[in-house]
Amino acid sequence: MGVGDVSKRILLGRKLRSSQIEGTLLPKRVALPVFASDALSSVAYAPDEVFIMLSLAGASAYAWSWKVAIAVALVMAAVVASYRQTVHAYPSGGGDYEVAKVNLGPAAGATVGSALLVDYVLTVAVSISAGAQYAASAVPLLSGHEASFAVALIVVLMAINLRGVRESGTFFAVPTYVFMIAILGMCVLGMVQWASGDLSPVESADLTITPEPGWEEPLTTVGLVLLLARAFSSGCAALTGVEAISNGVPAFRRPKSRNAATTLALLAMIAITMMVSVIVLARQMGLRFVDPHDLDRLTRDGEPLPAGYDQHAVIAQIAEAVFRDFPPGFYLVVVVTGLILVLAANTAFNGFPVLGSILAQDGYAPRALGSRGDRLAYSNGIVFLAVMAMALVWVFDAQTTRLIQLYIVGVFVSFNLSQLGMIRHWTRHLATETDPAARVKMVRSRVINTIGLAFTAVVLVIVVITKFLEGAWLTILAMGIFFVLMHRIHGHYENVAEELAADEEDKVLPTRVHAIVLVSKLHKPTLRALAYAKAARPNVLEAVYVGTDDLATNRLLEEWDDRRIDVPLKVLHSPYRELVRPIVEYTTAIRRASPRGVVAVYIPEYVVGRWWEQLLHNQTALRLKTRLLFSPGVMVTSVPYQLRSSEIARERELRGELRPRAGDLRRGGAVRSRDRQVPR
Repeated sequence: MGVGDVSKRILLGRKLRSSQIEGTLLPKRVALPVFASDALSSVAYAPDEVFIMLSLAGASAYAWSWKVAIAVALVMAAVVASYRQTVHAYPSGGGDYEVAKVNLGPAAGATVGSALLVDYVLTVAVSISAGAQYAASAVPLLSGHEASFAVALIVVLMAINLRGVRESGTFFAVPTYVFMIAILGMCVLGMVQWASGDLSPVESADLTITPEPGWEEPLTTVGLVLLLARAFSSGCAALTGVEAISNGVPAFRRPKSRNAATTLALLAMIAITMMVSVIVLARQMGLRFVDPHDLDRLTRDGEPLPAGYDQHAVIAQIAEAVFRDFPPGFYLVVVVTGLILVLAANTAFNGFPVLGSILAQDGYAPRALGSRGDRLAYSNGIVFLAVMAMALVWVFDAQTTRLIQLYIVGVFVSFNLSQLGMIRHWTRHLATETDPAARVKMVRSRVINTIGLAFTAVVLVIVVITKFLEGAWLTILAMGIFFVLMHRIHGHYENVAEELAADEEDKVLPTRVHAIVLVSKLHKPTLRALAYAKAARPNVLEAVYVGTDDLATNRLLEEWDDRRIDVPLKVLHSPYRELVRPIVEYTTAIRRASPRGVVAVYIPEYVVGRWWEQLLHNQTALRLKTRLLFSPGVMVTSVPYQLRSSEIARERELRGELRPRAGDLRRGGAVRSRDRQVPR
């Protein structure tokens, strides 16, 4: 086993057989933190965005905050109820994509696929960037290096997920549950203090917010509606991640659909409770919160705040006031909130690869995304997601406020098409269903999906209107690019399948085989290639040498005659010292002279065993094979000749394979010997 293999095993763990996939499935207690961490973590930034939007009109607009929270909660409840119907109807894991493709057509499916791919990338970028900002506020050393820190976090998450769904789920379960307990505990304690009249104000309660120009009171009806719409659209970031469960149904233990539906219900109850409680508490505790770039709008007693004022996040301010007599409680809330923001990206790391594999199966994504790695995870999808998210974080310098403007557009596009597809699904089944009980269930499900469509359609319109110029146009552009790419990929695979389809002409044998053996020197690899070519019994066999130096050419011709080799040697003179072009042109000329024949090119190669030895030899054979692959009617055959160093490498690899591994005897394995396996 080489150094690379050892490093890979240390990073990923031992390989898993395909038959072990059942052991990687998740119970509900692990599936909840794996698939719901994104939606749950939105409690850390969705309330902040609501208050930032309302602050445009000053602190008096905060009176609407709890109403905005209720509106977001109603939308979440409707969406979750709709997705519970989806996981029962489509348990294969296609989620929104499968629903849209089956019921609305391939174009709708590709639209949903492109929207979800973009949203998953943004989920990682936003969550990791928010976590990096929390870390920078706690560790001054990271200030100014948030982007680099965020990229490092993405790399760590990628490595953890490459180890497999179950292992990553176990890793994330504990901090996610601690986060839920910490936030809910803080909210319960705050509510008790509020009921007893002992609720302390937050640190920003004595500040004054100056409204943005044009938003001063009294607001017109249109102005108020626009303000509330902006706050509502930002608060709807809490809904992202809900769709991941419908895409991840195959990762649940049996009964898959029931477990997924239960997990969705738990997600809705916990997320709604936390978000509404945080917003209500913040309002009651006198919170004053503005965009971090507009801190000059905050004043204290009419005086501007000192330079370098640090505006703490909403949850941090609430925790500091609630746990005023118990500092460990404050630190627990802040630490687990920052941690959950990082771990929330794991929802995308579970949803994106599964969606990518389904798109690959349908021919809308590269087939490499449909391959499972050593640990039965979709490794290529995980790596692709990580690379895209790292690029986005680096371009936007890990600034959550800038990234969040790109957020949720894609997911609400998929929400709408999914709900419309489910309505058509139930309508189609009702046309053939005769059982009264089944019809009642279908009608009820259709009503739920209709309500879900109404809610998500309104939200999508509001989001597009309020966020388009703020950056949402970039998301729409990215979705369009993915849509075009997916259709181009699908068209390519269809064309390839059509060209590769077997027909009667493929049974016709070539009229003749013209074989040529490439010669660089008269040595053992050349002689082996000549012998192999003779064994194939072609119609014509000749050796070809590209002459770039007259002295070397004459020397080879003399040696060829001295050895009395019975294969004619043709010399292709190359005055410009090109090696590849003369051979390609020569094979093309042969093929042109005999269109129904084939040209068989035998390339002798010697094989070295050490990586640095590769650098000492030119790669002419590789370049030649690459060029000849594009020549119709030309067959290329490599004739390898293994040098001693290749034998050393082979023996080293063999020793690694034969070395007993830990647990072999316990698993009933075999004691390996050099030449045989002896059963134990």
